[in-house]
Amino acid sequence: MTASAVHPGTLATGLTRRHALFAGFCLCCAPTLGRAAESFTMEEVGPGLFVRKGLIADATPENADAIANIGFLIGRNGVVVTESGGSLADGQWLRAEIVKRTDKPITHVVLTHVHPDHVFGAGAFVQDKPVFIGHAKLTEALSARGEFYRKRLIDLLGEDRTGPVVYPTLSVADTAEIDLGDRRLTFTAHGPAHTTSDLSMIDSGSGLLFPADLLFVNRIPSLDGSLKGWLAEIERLKAMGPARAVPGHGPVAVDLAPALADLSGYLKALRDGTRAAIAQDVPIDKAVTSVAADQRDKWALFDTYNGRNVTVAYQELEWE
Repeated sequence: MTASAVHPGTLATGLTRRHALFAGFCLCCAPTLGRAAESFTMEEVGPGLFVRKGLIADATPENADAIANIGFLIGRNGVVVTESGGSLADGQWLRAEIVKRTDKPITHVVLTHVHPDHVFGAGAFVQDKPVFIGHAKLTEALSARGEFYRKRLIDLLGEDRTGPVVYPTLSVADTAEIDLGDRRLTFTAHGPAHTTSDLSMIDSGSGLLFPADLLFVNRIPSLDGSLKGWLAEIERLKAMGPARAVPGHGPVAVDLAPALADLSGYLKALRDGTRAAIAQDVPIDKAVTSVAADQRDKWALFDTYNGRNVTVAYQELEWE
């Protein structure tokens, strides 16, 4: 496995490091899935491809860590978990949904990036001995943050419901492919964007792109990598070819072009507003209340995350 340092724009100082850890961390697990599970359904968005829509909400002990879109894909030779969920409890719920639909082995679990709502469900699949697939920089990111995230989850859930930090056993530095017999999955490692460890996937069976949190729909994006890098990776996603995608947050499947246009609109407003604030010597504590304010009505949880995004953007762009 190869790894590199976490992006310096987010971890350059103690204060910034603390922000980076919290910015991507959604404390959204509950001791059991409880009432939240009553409204959960797995939607078949393609042949043998099932996705659960995450809640557009932030962390509470009651919401069962159900904020990320998670799911699985059934191929001729086995099952691939496309997103594992945000806690051991969430992963166990997902595994039970797989068992309801197939007795094929779970051969692969995709760890799309470092944030807890996407990787802490992986512990539920360790018993299956799958290949855990992640970005080449995910191991170092998890080494830097994983125990911090785990302790925060323990504070909310208790240790037995939190699960372990699970590391990738197959690292993707550029591209990789796995063959399930009747469909191929192609993985792409992206540069610093949403995080420093973003991994996307294309399924040949459905033609769908799985950009994970490189694509937010309805819920405000959270910036924990590089603003300029994210805008560049959006252009890369556009060039990949698929017309439809399963976003990390939002509906279970969307038309890719308009969803990326909405995301780009927010990120460009964040970029341009932050640059203007820097040029006008507006201090960061004031910039967080004004930059991209015209985007408020377009995104859920805007007031929770926009200020954090401005902080990360300011620290990146002030050194241009």
